[in-house]
Amino acid sequence: MEFFRIKKDIPFMRHALKFNIISLVTFLLAVVFLFSKGLHLSVEFTGGTLIEVAYKQAADLEKIRGSLGKSGFNDYVVQNFGSSQDVMIRLPLKSDQNTAQLGESVMKSLNAEAPGAELRRVEFVGPQVGKELAENGAMALLLVIIGIVIYLAFRFEWRFSVSAIIANLHDVIIILGFFALFQWEFSLPVLAATLAVLGYSVNESVVVFDRVRETFKKKRGLTTPQVLDHAITSTISRTIITHGSTQIMVLSMLLFGGETLYYFSLALTIGICFGIYSSVLVASPLVMWLGVSREQFMQVKKEKQEIVV
Repeated sequence: MEFFRIKKDIPFMRHALKFNIISLVTFLLAVVFLFSKGLHLSVEFTGGTLIEVAYKQAADLEKIRGSLGKSGFNDYVVQNFGSSQDVMIRLPLKSDQNTAQLGESVMKSLNAEAPGAELRRVEFVGPQVGKELAENGAMALLLVIIGIVIYLAFRFEWRFSVSAIIANLHDVIIILGFFALFQWEFSLPVLAATLAVLGYSVNESVVVFDRVRETFKKKRGLTTPQVLDHAITSTISRTIITHGSTQIMVLSMLLFGGETLYYFSLALTIGICFGIYSSVLVASPLVMWLGVSREQFMQVKKEKQEIVV
């Protein structure tokens, strides 16, 4: 499906060096922010207290957040858990309070501003559990990267797998850089969004790479930069439709999903925007710099020699 068709190929590769310089600068800035400011990790990673309360009617989350703020609690997370009546409150570690005291303090503040809450459970998440979650998250990211490299190496060639994974890691580091710069909370949903961006971006790269391979085989009079320009231009309508429709859905979560989905959808928004740029204007120039050529896609026909005895 196409909304429009561009008849003349856009010379993207003429500006390949500029695109790569922009990518390198943004990547280095993201790395600097990561090392200088670090990520603002959520309770799942740092450890803390989980408090589950229930209301007889739909809970007013804004009123609950306001009551916790007035009571002096900081860095708390309030979200629905299972239904609109059940609420999960996450609080960071406090050295001067144990779990029971913290639960009593929360219930006291809730009954003052948002009465009707019934305490269901209070659970302590230790720093060791948070450390294991962080390690498992890093391992999941590494396994996804390895899987993408192997898949692209089998489907295309090593040049395509290397360029695609560099472009996708570019997206991931930039997402982390934004969260480090603005000190947005990095939680498990944000980690899930980061992993989703990896798969989403590589899908767009595969579409472009498929068209590159097809163009190399069908149009033998074109140079490598011209082949890449044709592949990007011929798939640009599909790229706009795919990313546009996805971003509309993500934008609805960002605007109307509440605090629970806010940072998840924000990470997806950053990943989608930079994913368009990286999959088209980072991966393709990298393939060209790595020396892709028509000969790598042409099947070598072996002539059978008849041996006359």
